[in-house]
Amino acid sequence: MSENLKFGFVVAPVGEKGLDDGALYQEVIADCKLGQSLGYDSAWMLEHHFSDYFPTPSPLLFMSHVAAHCPGLSFGSSVIVAPWHHPLRLLGEISMLSNLTDGDLFIGMGRGTAKMEYDAFNVNMEHARGRLRETLDILRLGLTGDEFDYEGEHFQIGRTIRIRPTPQQDKIHLFGAIGSPESARLTGEMGVAPLNICQFPFHILEKMMGSWTEGAGTADFKDEGRRPVVAHCLMAKTDEEAFALARHHLSEFFRLQSAHYEADNAPWTDIKGYQQFNRYFSNLLALSEPENIDKFSAHNFIGSAQTVARQLEALRDIGFNQIMVHPATVGVPRAVRHDTLRRFATTVAPQFSDHFA
Repeated sequence: MSENLKFGFVVAPVGEKGLDDGALYQEVIADCKLGQSLGYDSAWMLEHHFSDYFPTPSPLLFMSHVAAHCPGLSFGSSVIVAPWHHPLRLLGEISMLSNLTDGDLFIGMGRGTAKMEYDAFNVNMEHARGRLRETLDILRLGLTGDEFDYEGEHFQIGRTIRIRPTPQQDKIHLFGAIGSPESARLTGEMGVAPLNICQFPFHILEKMMGSWTEGAGTADFKDEGRRPVVAHCLMAKTDEEAFALARHHLSEFFRLQSAHYEADNAPWTDIKGYQQFNRYFSNLLALSEPENIDKFSAHNFIGSAQTVARQLEALRDIGFNQIMVHPATVGVPRAVRHDTLRRFATTVAPQFSDHFA
């Protein structure tokens, strides 16, 4: 074995219909315990507010809780929405978490897309990219453990401070979410490593990674070389069985996603920097219909072990080396999620990692 890709998994409060929020959070703990026992190295969490769409308002708080159940497990965020937070509070919480956990922290940051969430937090969406950029600047300064101050357009730190507790810097890795070739280039220019999701066909992902490389080159940015990507994952013995699962569960997921983002109302028309999302979410509305899911499944990890291994080879060839499987979509029962995690760990991952072999 010469590749030794890294493998993590996405967790979220999902499960059979009828479970209350407390029970849904127990589903996350169950997924983490199983994933760690199977050899996955990291569990990744999302941030969302005010709806049934992955109600995890504080991924960092959840990581701290789960870490007590799964010592040694690393954690990632996909993503923390930077414009909704004051960067000093984020700094303090990330630093504190690095002292409470044994594993690494892969902190994915993004600017978010849901106008409803922006409105509730009373944050101007047109300021999103600037607030994200300044938050990343402040995080990089503070995570050194040294004293710093900062004067930006959106955030001003008017006195010299040092973050306490002292961050365990070697355990903390920053990433920027990529949602288009344009955002990929800007993420590279911001000097932050890329975090991708298989929301697009592989040739688009390849183009986005090329754009990120161009942007990083203009900033003379060199990083650790981690290239994470998230792929929806539902596995079964045959492709037919797995695609049937996807038609049922992923169409329900896209219905809930479209409702959370208010895609029917095309809310991004007049918001500078977000206009392209009207077209993007119109495509998601189409995926709410089961008959449209197969095309999406074809560029994710949906299928038998043989099919998923081919998809993984394609992602590896683009340059991705940290793979997060994502079976935790709305309504997917624990039995289905756990069967998928087991199948991937025992039939696919061993072909790409000595750790699983």
